[in-house]
Order: sequence, then C-alpha cells, then structure tokens
Amino acid sequence: MSRHVTGPRSALTDYLAVNNISATRIRREAEQRRGAAATEHGNSEGQNGVAEESSVAEEAAAVTATEAGPSTRLRTRSARNGRTESNADQEKKKKAQNQAIEKIKAEKAAKRRKKNNEDDEDDFDLDFLPKLPLPGQRDNCADCGQRFTVTPYSRTGPDGGGLLCMSCSRDLNEKDKQAKKRKNRTSTGPVGKRRQVQSTIMDGSFQLGAPSLVSLCVNTLAKNAHLADSLENMPERSVEAIAQHFSRHRLVNPETLPLFLQPSASTIQVYDCAYLGLQDLIKIFQTCPKMKHLRLRNAIQFKDEVMDFLLSRHIQLETFSLHGANLLSEDRWEKFLSTKGEHLVKLSVWFTDRHFGDNIVSRLHSWCPKLERLKIDGNQELTSEGVKTIGKMQSIRQLYLRITQKITPKALVSLIRDIGAKLEVLVLADVPECNDEVLGAIKSHCTALRKLRIMESEHVTDEGFTDLFTNWSNPPLRNISFTACRHLDSIVPRDNPDKVGLCSDGFRAMMEHSGQKLKQLDVSSCRHVGREAFEEVFSESKTYPELLSIDVSFCEDADDLIVGRIFRSCPALKELKVFGCMRISQGVQPPRNVVLLGVPNAMGVEINGTW
Repeated sequence: MSRHVTGPRSALTDYLAVNNISATRIRREAEQRRGAAATEHGNSEGQNGVAEESSVAEEAAAVTATEAGPSTRLRTRSARNGRTESNADQEKKKKAQNQAIEKIKAEKAAKRRKKNNEDDEDDFDLDFLPKLPLPGQRDNCADCGQRFTVTPYSRTGPDGGGLLCMSCSRDLNEKDKQAKKRKNRTSTGPVGKRRQVQSTIMDGSFQLGAPSLVSLCVNTLAKNAHLADSLENMPERSVEAIAQHFSRHRLVNPETLPLFLQPSASTIQVYDCAYLGLQDLIKIFQTCPKMKHLRLRNAIQFKDEVMDFLLSRHIQLETFSLHGANLLSEDRWEKFLSTKGEHLVKLSVWFTDRHFGDNIVSRLHSWCPKLERLKIDGNQELTSEGVKTIGKMQSIRQLYLRITQKITPKALVSLIRDIGAKLEVLVLADVPECNDEVLGAIKSHCTALRKLRIMESEHVTDEGFTDLFTNWSNPPLRNISFTACRHLDSIVPRDNPDKVGLCSDGFRAMMEHSGQKLKQLDVSSCRHVGREAFEEVFSESKTYPELLSIDVSFCEDADDLIVGRIFRSCPALKELKVFGCMRISQGVQPPRNVVLLGVPNAMGVEINGTW
C-alpha cells in the first residue's frame, strides 16, 4: 500500500493549480515549439530556442506568482473552495505573464550580446540613423550647403547629420588638431617624473624643495607662449631664464621671437635660432637700435644679407657672439670687423668652417683695439701662423682656442710669451701637440691667471705639471680642467712608464698650489692619478672650503673611500661626477644638497643623502 506524504501548500503551487499550469504542460508546449522551430531554422537552433523558452516560461511563472501579492493568494484559496474567477481576471493574468516573458527574453539577449561582444541586427533598430549618400553621388554640405561630390574620405558633420564638403572637412580637421595640441598631457607616472628630474639635474637647473616663483612663472609662460604679448620691463636675468627655457624646449620661432625684442633692450640672447629665417634675423636689428650685446646660437641663416643690413645700421656692438654661421663669407667678416670692430670688447666665433682664418685673425689687432675676450671654436682655417698673430693683441684678457688644425708648440709658446702677463683666462682645447715647453711658458709669463684649461693633450708629462705648480708666482687658480691629458695611443693603457699626462705628483702639486681657492676641478680621464694621491689630497686633515664642483670621471682608482673623503674635505661641494668609476658601489650616499652623477647603477644619479 503506497503512502502519500502531504504538507502545506505554497502560494506558487496554488497559483499554478488554479491556472492549470503543470510541469507536464510546460514540457509538452516546449516540445511543440521545438518542432516548429526545427522545421524553420534547423534542429540545433530549435533545441536552443525551446530550452530557452522553457526556462523563460518557468521564470515567468515564478515572477508572476511573486508579484501577485496577498490578493492573489486569497483568490487562489477561494478558487480552491469552489469559486471561479471571471474571464477578465484570466486575461489580465495572461497579459502579465506575457510581459514577464518578454522582459526576461530581453535581459537574456542583452547578457548574450555583452558576453559575445557582438550585436545582432535583430536586437535593435537602425532606422534612426540617417541614410548617407554613397561615394560618387552628389549631396549638399551639411555646414555651408554647397553642392559637392561624395568621396570615401568625406567627413560627417559634428552632429552626425550629414556629410561635409572638402573645404569644411579641412577646417574641421584643423580644429581637431588644435584641440589635440591644447590638451594637457597627463603624467606618465614615476618613470617619467624621474627622467624629468634627472634631466634638470644634468643641465644644472635642479633645485631641492619647492620651485621658486620665477621658475613657476617661466614654466607657465612656456606652456602658454601663444598668449604672451611682451616681456617689457622685466629684469634681464628673468628674460635670460625665459630665453634658455624656450631654447631648451625648441620654442623659439618667428611667433615667439618678438617677445625678446624690445626697442630699449641693450642685450639680445637667442640660444636657438634653428627655426628663424633670414628675415627674422634682420628683424632683430630693425627692432633693437640700442643693442650693445648680441649672442646668437645655431644661427644657420645668418648670411651675407643679414650682415649687410647690420652694416647699414648705426648699431655699435660691444659683444658679438655668433655660432653656426658657416654661410657667412670672408668678405663680410672683413667689412664688419673693419667698420664696427673698434667698439668690440668680446668676440666669439663658433663653427664658421673656412671663412674666419689667418687672413682675418692677423688683422684683428688693428681692427679691434679694445678687444678683451676672443673665442675661436671649431675653426678649420686657422693655422699656427694665425695663432702667432694673436699675440699682437695686447688688450686680450681672456683667450679660448679650439682649432681643428694642428697647432705647433712653438706657436703656442710665442702667443703666451707675448700676451701671457695680462691673461686671466687661458683655454687650449683639443691641442694634442701641447707639451712641457708650453707649460714652462705659462709658468714664466702668466702671473694673473684665474682659469686654466688644457684638454686632450698627449705630450705633456707629470713632470711638467709638477714643475708648473711648484713655486709658481701666479695666485691660486679658481678653475682648473686637465681633461684627458694622457697618452691615447698606449698599447697597454694602464702602463705609463714615461708618466705622460697628469699623474699623481702633478695632482698633488696642483692641489697644494690652488686647493684653498679652487672652485671647479676637472681631471676626468686622467686615469694615471693613483689611489694614494687621492687619499693624500683628500685626507681628514685637509679642507677645501670653496670647492663647488669636481669631475673625476674615468679615474680608475676612485672608489667608495675616495668619494667619502671628497665629501668630507669639501663642505661647500654641490656636484661630483664619477662616470666610468666602476669601483663605486650602488650604496654610496652623498651628503644632503650634493648631486652625485654617474653612479654605475640603473639610476645614474644620487641626490639628497642622509648625512
């Protein structure tokens, strides 16, 4: 005998019983729909549709029963007691059930589209989109109304309502470009910020703590250069800072150049003229008739026409520094120096190739009687004979020579003998023929030097440097640079039996003579300065109170101990360069406010230590 277990009936069970809804009925109707779907779309699509219809029907029944509320349950109990509902109530329930089914179908379709990342054309209507003409057809521009031929590249209007003609499309493209330029770039994170900090450290513009008000103003001006009108009544120091910032970021162009051109300006400094044309350079002399000091770098377009215009003006230059003007002819140089050279005090000529040679230099003493500073850098025409004639200029106080031709020691000795007594700055760069004889002439004739730089010499010896700084009557030097004074052709670089270049004894004598007043020291690539010399010079008992910058790059014996002693012996030190010193570990820590450049690690820069 079978047993029937019964229990309390839920409201959903009562609702399904009243409406004659059972699992058997749902299954039968689903099979019928599946058969019909298989006939039209195939068996696979029919099975999926029927399964979905079955699940939708079940969910609809549950939702309808849930939303029925207490009144429905009361009517269910009444029906169970023998009372029947009206046809209107049944129609209402059926309508609610159909609405629930449609809602569930829509939700499932949305989930399916989101999962597959695709939209079926049957799921939404595209009738709201405008029907655009095809390429080759004629249409009216949505902006100006002009009739034009449609191409595959025709753009739609900003509101998407139609196509634009070529002229309106070009204007819209230009507006998009301008909007993209004005959009501020977002920060790239710690990596980009670190690179920016290291860049400012390398160019010497880095400062600890909050930036100064001048720096903030300069940065703001650079970002909004198109809004600036004039830099009038600003201090020259601020104008120079702005010019350097603009040049560093290649912002000097015909639009921004007028910012630096004021009729009352006496000093014009443009550090990057690469984007300036011939007429822009002429505008400098048109706008600034009171100009006394002119410095131009990368002045590629400074040609004969510009010099002719300068010669036609009543401008008396005291400082003339021209860089990269290798298209300026020798004839124009002669006219300029012979006409306006009597007022020149400083003359700097950089990279002029073959148009500033012996013929011009030999007559500088008659053309420029007041000249105190002469700088010739990267010249290919000047020879030893021209260097000798510089000795006729008794007014020279500062001399800088970097010449590609080989200059004989005899020419250098003759030059130093003639003007050495009044020289305050002597720079001989890239002079491989310089030897101990030249050092002897410096010791004998130079008694007022404050800056001495001899770079890349292969014939000076440690004995010559030792003799130079021993009992030298010249006051202590403020700036010393003996970069790469060593034998470059040695088969075994670490062997130096002849002690060519600056070695340990010369380094000791140099620091003994000038260490107390020295501010800048550069002995990079002087790899024969030994560890013992470094330890003795920077011992605990010695202090160099004014030393601000030191470069010991590629000195092989420099290690953590030497770096620590340098920090201890130089309390005013701001910068120490150690590029190529592979014995320095990554854990070395500089004192506070000291920049350590060239550390052999991924960063390369250490700053703001814990001392």
